[in-house]
Amino acid sequence: MYTIIISAVSALLVFVLLKFAAGLHWLIALFSALLIFAAIFYFLSRFIMKKVTEIMDTATKDLQGQRVEKAIRELREGFKYAKWQIWLDGQINAQIGSVYYMRRDFSNAFPYLEKAFFKNWVAMGMLAITYMKRNKNDKMRATFDKAVQATPKEPLLWCLYAYCLSEINDNSGAKETLEKGLKKLPGNEAMKGNLGLLEEGKKMKMRQFGDMWFQFHLESVGALQKHQMAAMGGAKRRIIRK
Repeated sequence: MYTIIISAVSALLVFVLLKFAAGLHWLIALFSALLIFAAIFYFLSRFIMKKVTEIMDTATKDLQGQRVEKAIRELREGFKYAKWQIWLDGQINAQIGSVYYMRRDFSNAFPYLEKAFFKNWVAMGMLAITYMKRNKNDKMRATFDKAVQATPKEPLLWCLYAYCLSEINDNSGAKETLEKGLKKLPGNEAMKGNLGLLEEGKKMKMRQFGDMWFQFHLESVGALQKHQMAAMGGAKRRIIRK
């Protein structure tokens, strides 16, 4: 926000000075002002995003080292730049909410996910699932609708939406959702397969999406542990072959 304001004020001052003080033609003054706006906006944005990227990189290293609380504290540091860059606040909220959610700390995740950037489809999916678990199905649908509108080319998102609809016994809505998704992603095998299963009255197969699916915690803890053990076993076999 501040970046836009500073750039706009600077451009306006340049226009006034060139038009009225220097007596230049208004088109020349306007063109010069626009150049100033673009230049200041570009350099301020780069400066702010560099600072934010440093914070994100540090938080990522902490997460990889299982220092979760430290990572969250690092991410919160990014809020001091939120008023400088449009949508930055939502992106930071999405990151923090996702970290809490993946730790199964749903109560702490919820307020951050509510303020998440709408183009972060993972955070939006987590928010929609939270609404479903709280029996707020209308809000769940509205959140998913917003997410697929912003990110229409993600097959897991469409399948996740359909899966949640089937969980609340709206099988017709689930099929309709996958049909809409297939219009955006014609020929997607995962979506076609799940649509076929719903038409046969069977449960959707979501494990084909691997870790991306399991992060939403719609499987039991036991199923998640089995998946993790299988993944570790596969990694060990690959190491032995080498």
